[in-house]
Amino acid sequence: MMGSKLPFALLALAVLTTTAHAQDRSSDVIARGEYLARAGDCTACHTAPEGRLFAGGRAMPTPFGTLYTSNITPDTETGIGKWSADDFYKTMHSGRFPDGGLIYPAMPFASYTKVTRADSDAIYAYLRSIAAVNQKNKPHELRFPYDNRQLILGWRTLFFTEGEFKPDPKKSEEWNRGAYLVEGLGHCGMCHSPINALGGTSQSEAFKGGLIPMQNWYAPSLTSNREAGLGDWSIKDITDLLQTGVSMRGVVYGPMAEVVHNSLQYLTDEDTRAMAVYLKSISEPSPPPPARTTLPTTESSLLISLGKAVYDKQCASCHGAQGEGKPPHWPPLANNQSIEMQSAVNPIRMVLNGGYPPGTKGNPMPYGMPPFAGLLSDNEVAAVVSYIRTAWGNRGTPVSAREANELRAAPLK
Repeated sequence: MMGSKLPFALLALAVLTTTAHAQDRSSDVIARGEYLARAGDCTACHTAPEGRLFAGGRAMPTPFGTLYTSNITPDTETGIGKWSADDFYKTMHSGRFPDGGLIYPAMPFASYTKVTRADSDAIYAYLRSIAAVNQKNKPHELRFPYDNRQLILGWRTLFFTEGEFKPDPKKSEEWNRGAYLVEGLGHCGMCHSPINALGGTSQSEAFKGGLIPMQNWYAPSLTSNREAGLGDWSIKDITDLLQTGVSMRGVVYGPMAEVVHNSLQYLTDEDTRAMAVYLKSISEPSPPPPARTTLPTTESSLLISLGKAVYDKQCASCHGAQGEGKPPHWPPLANNQSIEMQSAVNPIRMVLNGGYPPGTKGNPMPYGMPPFAGLLSDNEVAAVVSYIRTAWGNRGTPVSAREANELRAAPLK
């Protein structure tokens, strides 16, 4: 009798072992999916302020009206609970809902199309594992004629090329991993590329910088060393900036601080380095252009003279009398690419609104900059920004009080 029970016991043990292995594999896939969802910064759009995780409902103002993000929890009535892995991949890859409906390109499907099927399946598995939230999607509030989804067909013809990322065989595995993250999941081009009147970007303009619509922050070019091109940076300086929000060369504020907080700080050292290798490689050396300004010479001189007085009183204690700063917490202003860029939006906004780098595991208690909007007049803001853009060998141009005034009403987020 004992002999007859042995095969059954072995069979039961085999079943238990197989089940345990399957559960382990499932857990590994879900963990991988959570990591990839962070890399794609999905929470930034699909989680509303004070809202439930991935339940959508976040307002996304655009030049065409307001879009509201969708519920991607596994709720079967209002979320993606009825979607299959095929449905999810097709949505990511093609920018269409499972029923074929067109998705507005506020979702970066032009980047997500590069995501591999394996990574899509892992993200899908993760989203299936989170708490389901029964919350109906809020209808978009778009102006005519942009409320007609069929217009997206024209946009897709002009600006969307479907297809997974294809590694460049001439490049290293590390470079290709970085390219995949930057061009695909990270969708960095959504902000760091110029957006035209149709809300699109041509491939030839990718990563060349532009003003972020409705947010009034300038996302600098990643290809030009005159802006955020990182060709002159060390790999460590780039990885520090991506992982912690601060480095010996600069500090992130505004929308980029949110990206670091929500997404980049969670990437592995290997993935962060891969991104740094890729970003450094796409930078194109650019000689600094001759300084140009539309302001009369007399007005510029007066602004810069006033600006030095404001700087010495309000700024020098942190940034140094010669703009040398105290990196990494107080960034240098002398020879700072972000100060010298053609667009002066970011330095004006920093003087007006101040800000903090993100709190990250590598920099949990960041030093911030106070706002000066209530302390300085438009003339004083323009003066101090003009001063730091032209002092200590900086090759920026002066700005006007009108530019400072226009940015006082810019949204803080």
